[in-house]
Amino acid sequence: MLRCGPGGFGFGARPGLGAYPEKAPIRRAMLRAVNYAQLLFPDFSLIACGYLICRYTALGRPVWQQVEALVYYFLFPVLLFQSIMRSPIDLGAASGLIAGGLATGAAAIALAYALPRLPWIGRRIDPRDAAASAQVAFRFNSFIALALAERLGGAQGLLMVAVLIGVGVPVFNIAAVWPMARGGDTGFLRALVRNPLIVGTVAGLAGNLAGLSIPDWLAPSFGRIGGASLALGLMSAGAGMQFGAMARGKLLAALVLGIRHLVSPLVALGLARLLRLDLPQATVLLTFAALPTASTCYVLAARMGYNGPYVAGLVTLSTVLGVASLPFGLWLLRFA
Repeated sequence: MLRCGPGGFGFGARPGLGAYPEKAPIRRAMLRAVNYAQLLFPDFSLIACGYLICRYTALGRPVWQQVEALVYYFLFPVLLFQSIMRSPIDLGAASGLIAGGLATGAAAIALAYALPRLPWIGRRIDPRDAAASAQVAFRFNSFIALALAERLGGAQGLLMVAVLIGVGVPVFNIAAVWPMARGGDTGFLRALVRNPLIVGTVAGLAGNLAGLSIPDWLAPSFGRIGGASLALGLMSAGAGMQFGAMARGKLLAALVLGIRHLVSPLVALGLARLLRLDLPQATVLLTFAALPTASTCYVLAARMGYNGPYVAGLVTLSTVLGVASLPFGLWLLRFA
């Protein structure tokens, strides 16, 4: 288990959060330490820039389609590989946190997959839009996760989030591809093996667990590619937005975003209590569960031939909702 010490988060056995009422001031300090609107503003502003540039300049959709391909096939895979490789992962020591993160994601995956099959809801949502938007319910913005972890827990907070990124990203990317591959022309295994995001994350996880690292002389190049991928991915999401598509799928949008921003934090709370996670672990798990969805959701849906503009709108709304769901997730700590 992870423990909280003078230098931040470390490893050791601890009882559950409820046994430590003296930790309440720490929870309040965590809430004061983070300005969520300020943290999320860069992502939202880049989405807005992409939308405005695409519609009011000569850089129209043909340009952004090429940008999407660059992000999907090269920039994002390199980014994910670097994010997973840069921090050591101790799967055994963080088993409780890993179990909580995967179980939270599994609950969101099951709910998102079930939406088209529900008797009353299934008749009122488009099956292809449901397949493309299911990923919004369980994928997460790893950059916001890393920024929050650094603010809340320093270097050891980053380590715990790196564990969740390294284990969660491959699993959640596979779950994102599954419904779209089933509804498309290509088989699931073929789509999986050819998906560059999954290739990048699996390679990063394998290299990390093997004890490999990115050479120092290559690290700056990887960092610059990662920065470019984030900016261009978010701007591509903005360029692909069509608000008319959102108006035609209000019910599906409400359900998917409700799973992402309301149900997932509540599930994480239950798991934190069930697994008796200590304060640092529970903080990371609840923050993880309340994150906005991944900006790559749009790129993945668009490149697999689905309704990219609809998913882009969901990514934007999820980023805005993160301003409320992240404080909500940490507020739930008082019940853990």
